[in-house]
Amino acid sequence: MAEGEQTEAVVEQTPMSLRNPGLAAFLAWLVPGAGHWYQGRRAKAIMFAVCVLGTYVYGLVIGDGHVVYASWNRTDFRWQYVCQLGVGLPAMPALVQSRRVMRDKEPLFADVLAPPRQPVYPGEHDHLADWHLELSWRFDLGTLYTMVAGLLNILAVFDAYSGPFIAHAIRAKSIADATRERLAAEATAAAK
Repeated sequence: MAEGEQTEAVVEQTPMSLRNPGLAAFLAWLVPGAGHWYQGRRAKAIMFAVCVLGTYVYGLVIGDGHVVYASWNRTDFRWQYVCQLGVGLPAMPALVQSRRVMRDKEPLFADVLAPPRQPVYPGEHDHLADWHLELSWRFDLGTLYTMVAGLLNILAVFDAYSGPFIAHAIRAKSIADATRERLAAEATAAAK
């Protein structure tokens, strides 16, 4: 059997039900792996949950809980949080913490996921500078790990929405079959 015929045989034998792709994508964003679990793709769900959450938690731990925070000030605009938010629910407490700190209230959870005390002055000694001095390279590496986890989960969300690559092959095959049938019908009609 030729390689192309083997691929077609695999495509024809692969049933794929993504259930509700929109809901699956939302669940995959909310809790890494949940969208795939909902679709019945259990192995992939466990793989995404372990990889995404493991990377996120590792980054959070080496950054002493200070690397994930939401801050939208001119002097402390935390653009990295946008990537970290890709993890979904695990990054959401940072919004609550940010709101509390901006209203001059004490943060919850012993300062974890809370922004530095305000104001932050770039190039001067402040709460954020203390974190950088205390954590050194771990602050940047923890930030990187949590951002990568968020971006990895965005890929998982896309997979939950559109399905595995084989689903695209099935669609492409059905389009190719329909085109072949149409061209054969046109050729037959032209021959008459």
